[in-house]
Amino acid sequence: MLKSNLKLLLVSLVLIGLLAAPAFASSHSEDPVEIYFFPGGSPGGTFATIVHNGAKHAANILGDRVKVKYKWSDWNPQKMINQFQEAMAANPDGIAIMGHPGVDAFEPFVERAVEEKDIIVTSQNVTLPELEERYKAKGFGYVGQELYSSGYTLGKAAVKRAELEEGDKALVWGLKSEPTRGKRTRGAIDALEERGIEVDYIEISSEVDADASAGIPVITGYLQSNPDCKLVITDHGALTATQESYFSSAGLDPDEIFGAGFDLSPATVRAIRSGYTDLVLDQQPFLQGFLPIFQIYLSEKYKFSGLHIKTGAGLVGPENIDLIAPLAEEGIR
Repeated sequence: MLKSNLKLLLVSLVLIGLLAAPAFASSHSEDPVEIYFFPGGSPGGTFATIVHNGAKHAANILGDRVKVKYKWSDWNPQKMINQFQEAMAANPDGIAIMGHPGVDAFEPFVERAVEEKDIIVTSQNVTLPELEERYKAKGFGYVGQELYSSGYTLGKAAVKRAELEEGDKALVWGLKSEPTRGKRTRGAIDALEERGIEVDYIEISSEVDADASAGIPVITGYLQSNPDCKLVITDHGALTATQESYFSSAGLDPDEIFGAGFDLSPATVRAIRSGYTDLVLDQQPFLQGFLPIFQIYLSEKYKFSGLHIKTGAGLVGPENIDLIAPLAEEGIR
């Protein structure tokens, strides 16, 4: 955490220094840095909107020094690959991608973009470690959570705060089948099982991935068939934002189930305050939009190498929600 904060501080100091320098101001007369940016989901989606807000804020600061186009992918890995190819064909200066398709799927296209077309590629939200290592010197960085440790941290904290005992039952509703993204789900499951918790698992379907409300019959059916389930972890920001609807639709009161998940939103804030959601790991998606824009700009203009910045470290619950709630309402946290 300290190392990541130092990196972020260094980036901030570099930006302040560059923005203050007379030479930097002269870049107004140069062609803008063209960037294709992937917010991840759909316009208006809980998580992707905050990522988008961060990217737009960075673009506003840089003004006419950058030109940013956004590619919405509905969290569909194949669509992300197709859109990357479309973006690459446009020959921009840089592309900021979500890593959900994984290294194997992205590798041939990133290789062509970087090595043949001299396009800067960087990533957010889901790591692509082999590609990052290979192209770090050419601006390939990462802004986001460390997936496995994020899942493990939440799972460990949820067991403690829910006061679960060995043999108690929990449900993890996640994306374990995805090659890289699934590490967070596996981390949560491992943390529970190491403490003797009986874990049931449900894979998030493509329908629920695209529309969290479609999961109401799924979770209602599970909870009604498993009344001894004491903890539910939803490994998806939009599903976490829907926990209050899930649990109330199943006929549960707030104190009858412990809800845990990832990422803040206005709906999640309300659920924490109502007691339906008890614990959230906030990976600060605003930064996952904001920092990659500057990463590409600095790499293009000043040949900076890629920075690896961890954003997923904070746990949010009833004890600290009032401090963060106003920022969540503004689409920043």
